[in-house]
Amino acid sequence: MGFTGEIRDAAKELLSHDEVTVISHIDADGISGESILAQALARAEIRVESVFVRQLEPLTMHRIPEDESFKVFCDLGSGQQNLLLEKGLRAEDVLILDHHVSQPCETDYRQVNSLPYGHTKLSAAGVAYLVAREMDPANVDLAPLAVIGNVGDMMAREDCGLVGPAADIAREGAEHGHIEIVKKDLNCYGTSTRPVHVCLAYNDDPYIPGISNNPNGALKFLQGLKIPLQTGTKRWRVWEELSLEEKRAIASMLIQHLVSRGEPVKRLFAESYLFPGETARTPLRNAQEFATLLNACGRWSRPRVGGMICRGDRGESYRQAEHMLSNHRAVIRDLLSYILDTGVKHLPHLQYIHVGDRYPDTIVGIGAGMALSKLDMGKPIMILVEQPEDPLVTKVSMRTNERTVARGIDLQQALTTASAEFGGAGGGHRIAAGAFIPKTSEEEFVHRVNELLGEQFASAGKNDC
Repeated sequence: MGFTGEIRDAAKELLSHDEVTVISHIDADGISGESILAQALARAEIRVESVFVRQLEPLTMHRIPEDESFKVFCDLGSGQQNLLLEKGLRAEDVLILDHHVSQPCETDYRQVNSLPYGHTKLSAAGVAYLVAREMDPANVDLAPLAVIGNVGDMMAREDCGLVGPAADIAREGAEHGHIEIVKKDLNCYGTSTRPVHVCLAYNDDPYIPGISNNPNGALKFLQGLKIPLQTGTKRWRVWEELSLEEKRAIASMLIQHLVSRGEPVKRLFAESYLFPGETARTPLRNAQEFATLLNACGRWSRPRVGGMICRGDRGESYRQAEHMLSNHRAVIRDLLSYILDTGVKHLPHLQYIHVGDRYPDTIVGIGAGMALSKLDMGKPIMILVEQPEDPLVTKVSMRTNERTVARGIDLQQALTTASAEFGGAGGGHRIAAGAFIPKTSEEEFVHRVNELLGEQFASAGKNDC
């Protein structure tokens, strides 16, 4: 049938039902995907309800309503099909829109999954958008949500921009005036909201000696270029506000700075995705920052607030989200300080730390990614965290970077394999993955993952020869 055929059949299937329940993940990809589907269904005058879950697992299956509605699983489901079978869901009751590794199951559930077709950098929101656009071409106005989901799920990170169908979606949105694509923009987070020197200082991809992790060093660097960094009212300017000439001057000096220190410049620039209809200097202006806002909503158990923002609420929902984002950043900063102050333990192929029950399991992965730039960047980092609601289970989050992935590391494979050996479950992506394991297996699990990473490094080395 092919990917296009599956999309066409999925759209036709959805349009044939009077009532649909969307079950989606709580991260930026899941929230934006849910919003795409819910809006497309509502526009087709189909009754729709949504359910958000952190993970499809035995403890959350009760959240799926036992009614006659057609069930659509977004950003989950492919790897948990046996749970759907145990729930009693028939093949004709279910549609899965996903981009994770599919689990074999005796029931042939209908799904649209980008992964088997080689679209490894298309998120679930991207899949949802393609189905929504097939339902009605007028749904092209939902393209920004697909871009947010793709960017939020790090689909643009490795290539410094979206590729394949995800790039096609961005271009389609741009052609209709919903998205502004900025080619060769500064590869930095916060270009729409952070002062330029702060934006540079908090960037570690690429790592810029003397500037990354050094706000004073970044400020001194920029002051040397004689570019006004503040407005007449002493407000710090953000990168998006700078003139083309000012941006070129900074970029040129950054290139010289990296070259003089023997550092690569390849990742200094990336494609950015802006939303011209949003207010300047807000997180809604930029796909990366919009995704962070949605992640904050989901990780603090308010994914519906994020969904309302995706639907256009710029009032109460946005105010709540801003508050959550502020709290989100404060807790992550505290987690980062804890990791650095406590220190990590080292094994040959990974570094790890157990944070107990000090932090919510929904944010430890973010903390891991931030800590990595300040630790040994050549080793993946693992964080283990207790589950207050289930003291017998430990949550594991791992992060690495593009350089390590290029050396052959696949965190998703390592965590999926190791967790299954101990009766747990894992998933994710090569650069970022997670797992749930029995608390009694923590130390054995860590050492098993270390072994698997060692095998990956060794295999990659042989292939290079």
